[in-house]
Amino acid sequence: MPTYVYQCRACSEQTELVQKMTDPPLTECPACGGEVRKLLFAPGIVFKGPGFHVNDYRKPEPGKNGGSNGSEKSGTESESSAKKTEPAAV
Repeated sequence: MPTYVYQCRACSEQTELVQKMTDPPLTECPACGGEVRKLLFAPGIVFKGPGFHVNDYRKPEPGKNGGSNGSEKSGTESESSAKKTEPAAV
């Protein structure tokens, strides 16, 4: 069951109340009898499993295929740029 926090408009007293979602909201402050309003908080959500940012954008581990591809590409690029500069003499 969710925990709701109500704040009194008269005395600013905050009251936490564990109640069902179908229960009627609290309308009176238990301390002074004044009008209360429900405070909203961000829910605590934990994303688990495949398909989330932490799993999709993790850095590749050394020794796996993802880590060795980057070094091979940089070697071929430097070789091709060296070949372009050599045939300049005519």
